[in-house]
Amino acid sequence: MGIILKTESQIDTIRRSSQAATETLQRMGEAVKPGVTTAELDLIARKMIKKHQGISSFLGYRPTNHPAFPATICTAINDEVVHGIPSKRRRLHEGDIIGLDFAMVLDGYHGDTAFTFPVGPISSEAQRLLEVTKASVFKAIDAAKPGNRLGDIGHAVQKYAESHGYSVVRDLCGHGIGRSLWEEPQVPNYGKQGRGTRLKPGMVIAIEPMICVGAHEVMVLEDEWTTVTADGGLAAHFEHTIAILSDGPEILTVNPELWG
Repeated sequence: MGIILKTESQIDTIRRSSQAATETLQRMGEAVKPGVTTAELDLIARKMIKKHQGISSFLGYRPTNHPAFPATICTAINDEVVHGIPSKRRRLHEGDIIGLDFAMVLDGYHGDTAFTFPVGPISSEAQRLLEVTKASVFKAIDAAKPGNRLGDIGHAVQKYAESHGYSVVRDLCGHGIGRSLWEEPQVPNYGKQGRGTRLKPGMVIAIEPMICVGAHEVMVLEDEWTTVTADGGLAAHFEHTIAILSDGPEILTVNPELWG
């Protein structure tokens, strides 16, 4: 199936699901501190899903040749890039960074967002990685204008990240979003300006840079979900769901309290 352009009404529904998702992400972030388990963060998400009378986008999701995902959030600590599974045995420690990825369905449409949080005081290296990765999201959003192309989005992330000495994960990318969590088009975080699908009003996409301190290669652990950097270097992950409108991009997961 090709790219599905959304109506104004459909975008409004995605906006509501996105706002529920970003509120949930904020509540989890407020709970991030040394000693907390990733399972406790998942419990917060489950309570927020119930509050909003929504449905988890992740729980039970089963892509081809994968086991069903067993939680409502994905966690990623330090060298983990994405898709870590919450556990009662996994506690946060001061100096860690943790990426939390969350999506929720309201009235049949998904909203998707992610943010990497510091656990107490962190190293200057980790802090710089978070700042650059977060900023790269907005570089990408600035490029997501009608008439531009997908390559302009990826180029914006890649140019900014690499200018700071970081690498961009190539094996994972952003995506279209709507009635399905992952729709066309794929939205890579690298690319060449002026290349790829032309951006049109009505497109709704999740932009999610995954940036590494070391090399960009990743591997998947034995649980068939958790994706880590191959060299053990730190990684960070931030994500906004946006709608491309006739006058430019709108961040549907906007949250000034969380994103500043």
